[in-house]
Amino acid sequence: MIRINLDVMMARRKISLTELAERVGITLANLSILKTGKARAIRLTTLDALCQALQCQPGDILEYEG
Repeated sequence: MIRINLDVMMARRKISLTELAERVGITLANLSILKTGKARAIRLTTLDALCQALQCQPGDILEYEG
């Protein structure tokens, strides 16, 4: 199972959901789905934009739980 740790990275960077949505260019609803871990897929362009906005690596956001 892949876990999305977006909430953890947002807390570390002290950034709100609204601010991150504006920086990344996606809706609050879609970002909220990612943050709560209810997403079934994520586009690489979205992951790239999140990494740029949060100044992190994809592995900081995505985690594999075996």
